[in-house]
Amino acid sequence: MKIERKEAILFDLDGTLIDSVPDLAAAVNGMLKRLGREGFSEDVIRYWVGNGAQMLVKRALSGSREADETLESAHFTQALEIFLEIYGEHLAESTVAYEGVYDTLKQLQEAGYRSAIVTNKPYHFVEPLLKYLELEAFFEFWLGGDSLERKKPDPLPIQAACARLGLPADRCVMVGDSSNDILAAKAAGMQSIGVRYGYNYGEDLSDFGPDLLVDRFDEIGVILGK
Repeated sequence: MKIERKEAILFDLDGTLIDSVPDLAAAVNGMLKRLGREGFSEDVIRYWVGNGAQMLVKRALSGSREADETLESAHFTQALEIFLEIYGEHLAESTVAYEGVYDTLKQLQEAGYRSAIVTNKPYHFVEPLLKYLELEAFFEFWLGGDSLERKKPDPLPIQAACARLGLPADRCVMVGDSSNDILAAKAAGMQSIGVRYGYNYGEDLSDFGPDLLVDRFDEIGVILGK
C-alpha cells in the first residue's frame, strides 16, 4: 500500500530510532542481582522490551514475556524503584542510534516534515537520551508511556500527539518496530510504517497490517522524502 504525502511523522523510540537494549538489560540484571536473583542474557531481555518500564520489570521478575500479573505489589514496587534508579544512572552508556537515523531525520526535516516521538518509555528518560545522541533538535515534542493514562497499543498517545500538532490523523504517519505501534496507529485512523529490525518479540509485523514495512531506517527517507 502506498503511503500518502504527510505533514508529520510520529516515531517510536526504543527499537525504532535507538538500540537501548544493552543499557536496559544491564539495569534489569542489576535490579535482579540486588534482589538476590539470577539475571538473564541480553538476547532474552530484548524480547521483553517495548511495553514500558513496569511491564519490563514484571517480565524480569516472572522470567517470561508472559508477565505474572499476580506479583506481590510491595515486591514489584521495590523492584521497579531499583530498576529505575539503576537505569537512570546508566542511561546511555551503550545505547546508540540505529544506522541511518541521523541523516534520515535531517533529510525529512529538510523536506518539511514535522516530527514527534510517541514512546512507551518513561517520559523523564527521553530527553536525556535524545540530548546524549544529539537527536533532540529533530522533534517538536515527545510523549512517554507515563505522559497519559494509557500507552500504546491504545490510540490515546497518538491522538494526543495529533492534537498537539494540530493535525488530523490522516495527515500523519506512525513509524515503529512493534505491534504496539501498528495497532495504536490503526485504532487512531493513521497509516503506519513498520521497521523489521527492532524489538518485535519475534512477531511478524506483517500480521498486524502496517501500510509499509522496511528493513532499514534510511528507506523511510527514500519513501517519504520525495
